Amino acid sequence: MAAPGENLKIDGARLWDSLMEMAKIGPGVAGGCNRQTLTDADAEGRALFQRWCEAEGLVMGVDELGTMFMRREGADPELDPVYVGSHLDTQPTGGKYDGVLGVLGGLEIVRTLNALGIRTRRPIVVTNWTNEEGARFAPAMLASGVFAGVIEQGWAEDRTDAKGLRFGDEVARIGWKGDETVGARKMHSFFELHIEQGPILEAEGAEIGVVTHGQGLRWIQCTVTGRASHTGSTPMAMRRNAGRGMAQIIELVHEIAMKNQPDAVGAVGHAEVFPNSRNIIPERAVFTVDLRSHRLDVLEEMVAELLERAPKLCEALGVRFEHEMAGQFDPPAFDETCVGMIRAATERLGYSHRDIVSGAGHDACWINRVAPTAMVMVPCVGGLSHNEAEEITPEWAEKGTNVLLHAVIEAAEVVA
Repeated sequence: MAAPGENLKIDGARLWDSLMEMAKIGPGVAGGCNRQTLTDADAEGRALFQRWCEAEGLVMGVDELGTMFMRREGADPELDPVYVGSHLDTQPTGGKYDGVLGVLGGLEIVRTLNALGIRTRRPIVVTNWTNEEGARFAPAMLASGVFAGVIEQGWAEDRTDAKGLRFGDEVARIGWKGDETVGARKMHSFFELHIEQGPILEAEGAEIGVVTHGQGLRWIQCTVTGRASHTGSTPMAMRRNAGRGMAQIIELVHEIAMKNQPDAVGAVGHAEVFPNSRNIIPERAVFTVDLRSHRLDVLEEMVAELLERAPKLCEALGVRFEHEMAGQFDPPAFDETCVGMIRAATERLGYSHRDIVSGAGHDACWINRVAPTAMVMVPCVGGLSHNEAEEITPEWAEKGTNVLLHAVIEAAEVVA
């Protein structure tokens, strides 16, 4: 089919108004949002999204994990639909755009098609995936992971939050446990629009990121065990300091990541020491190493080097090193045809762009396993995300959604 013309664009002001209206639900304390998954605020945000979608004639389906599917019928209802979306849940101190832009951008596509009287051969389904963030119920991308068959549904439903509340109970409590079997839906393709959550696009002046790959991830929980003793009276040479072992491994992680540039990263974001007293040398340190790369061979080499060198560092300090894999997924390469549609749309619209690797996990990374998938990214100010100060411009939101519009309707095929 012919590609849509460059004059076909969404209503940027309408999209921005929707983003600001959704941001009023679950407001944070510093201008952002706290709309964590399966809370009352999440239920309120879902209901607003439902009202907006039904006003556009969309028909809702909800699966057993609460994922919302809002369908615009196609000229041929028997064809597999084109899916578009992201998530409405946020971090406890989250921004107004992470995930939400992708869901409301999908809604704006439907509004645009309806306003212009454009029909597509394939149905289009706007999707709100449950618990992408994983802030309340770990791990992240939980519902999309079950949909893609990489997470077991019963295990997901048994996840508990800090108060011991079950995922399965909470999705029912807020009234969003549906009756659809998770993963039963058929997809022609899936497109996700998202803020970059990093500084590259803004720093390089690129308006659009064409996402070619997602990063693979390995979370390695490490435990270093030494001996607790008095900080003041234990001679330096006689200490078995678990905290020092952790410190040296943190530096090792940085060294390994720097050796594997570009696009490889590594850090320790979670760390605890015991007994965590001011005047006691730590007897135990527990921390999680986060290693990522879009190349599986590089990722595995980084893990191998860490697990070879960390025990030797600890042995030299008189402490013991142990580890277990706390989370992992291999790097996805997004569908070349779908990526090509995004790249072509960007060029047709005249936007500056670059290929980019997603540094964060997204629902698209799991859905890529069961359907052709691609992502569009837009800059965020200072690369800041998972923070109430997260910000984008209306122009970035509009241009990203224009690219999404062109890619989605090319996949869904306009009916002449």
